[in-house]
Amino acid sequence: MTTALVVQPGDAAGVPLADGAFELLADGGAVSASRLTLTTGADGAPPHHHKLSHELFYVLDGTMLFRLGDTLTTVGKGGLVVIPPGLPHVFGAAEGEVADTVVVLSPGIERFGYFEQLAAISRGEAEFASLLTEQDRYDVHFEDVPHWRSAPSRQ
Repeated sequence: MTTALVVQPGDAAGVPLADGAFELLADGGAVSASRLTLTTGADGAPPHHHKLSHELFYVLDGTMLFRLGDTLTTVGKGGLVVIPPGLPHVFGAAEGEVADTVVVLSPGIERFGYFEQLAAISRGEAEFASLLTEQDRYDVHFEDVPHWRSAPSRQ
């Protein structure tokens, strides 16, 4: 990229979710950036990790719940989370809270197709299995973390 990217309000590609909204601000290149709004207590993406990208969350409003590896943490308005490659994670709006967040992945990988498919799954229009063959393409590698909002049991 040799010029600046400017995305004016209303110019971002949007995808309606069953429990919120997604806007893709930048896709691929040095970064992929999006804005994710989740309704009260809604889950974001399924548990996953990235092999190549760091993922950054900046909470614009509300409260987010993150499971980062085996750690549960709540992050409110103005909070920041940076997740390194390889760390399993999952996120959503905290119980009883809405959440509005900016999400940045670096390096960026074109993921708009992933978000369109994830949105279709959230609305019941597609099966989750349709994403399993696309994990390498989108650098989203799914993890088996049932009941992710519960604290992990210690053995």
